[in-house]
Amino acid sequence: MCSAALPFSGGRGGCHSAVRPRTPRSKPRPLITPAGPVAGFFAGLLVRALSALSPRARARLASFVGGLAYGLRIRRRVALDNLRQALPELPEARRRAIARGAYVNMALAALEGLSSSSLKGEALEKAVVVERWELVEQALAGGKGMLVATAHFGSWELLGEVMARRGIPLNAVVRPLVGALNAKLMESRQQSGLKLIPGRGSISGSVKALAKNEVVAMLVDQVLPERNGVFVPFFGRPASTSPALSLAAIRSGAPVYVAMSAREGDHLRVFVEGPFPVERTGDRRRDVIEHTRRVTEVIEQYIRRYPEQWLWLHRRWKVQPTGNSWGDVGAPEADAEREG
Repeated sequence: MCSAALPFSGGRGGCHSAVRPRTPRSKPRPLITPAGPVAGFFAGLLVRALSALSPRARARLASFVGGLAYGLRIRRRVALDNLRQALPELPEARRRAIARGAYVNMALAALEGLSSSSLKGEALEKAVVVERWELVEQALAGGKGMLVATAHFGSWELLGEVMARRGIPLNAVVRPLVGALNAKLMESRQQSGLKLIPGRGSISGSVKALAKNEVVAMLVDQVLPERNGVFVPFFGRPASTSPALSLAAIRSGAPVYVAMSAREGDHLRVFVEGPFPVERTGDRRRDVIEHTRRVTEVIEQYIRRYPEQWLWLHRRWKVQPTGNSWGDVGAPEADAEREG
């Protein structure tokens, strides 16, 4: 996952692949920077309190928090503008309902992410239903690892918890995270077996994990600066998207799958689709763009099916092509190793 921050924390994802002049390396930032001992103490109290809540109580709390954020107009204009342009065929009342639902889903994803470690094995199995889990087993049987594309959709943090708890050697691509709650979240994930790959050098780190027949997951639904991404259609509009997943697939030979976790009633349903091979036409740039387009298309299909469960508050289309977009694949890949 190119980011694993809490939904309201302002954490951003994406794997840079821009062509820039070489600059001296600065000291890498730590992946997790807690806010301090006092904040850590209160974050721990909050996590324990959330873990003690029943699933129904957590859902009610999420409804209150999400409804409050929507009512306070926190990025509400962004969400509604995105919905008007992405789903113009829907009536305004329906789009507003979807927007409010997205706030509630984000709040619930945060609460689940902070409290999921308290779920025992049997409770977790009841809370999460996985479709076509055999695809994961088949991919790892090939010995080249597995690349997983996913999105800020449903309960993406709980998806990682499920895979790690099932014994899958899971790695998530992350940017440095700041704050006591984000630290607690990552602490919980690491205790369940999740390993972190820094965004800087993410392609190299991913290839190393794949060589050990492990799984690498990336969140691929966040905007990148124009020079760093490839433009592919997303809800009929060009969206600057990271090529890191496709580049890692080319370098490693690992199969690529899409995994999406959707809420259905009182449980989470995880869908796994693939593999999505990268074509080898001899035109590397075209192959990477086409592969990124295909993966993005599958993610869009799930968002259309469950629109309340995606992060509409993100300015996904704020970067539009002006002629300075990603060109030669070789140079950005080398730069991605530096910038992450």
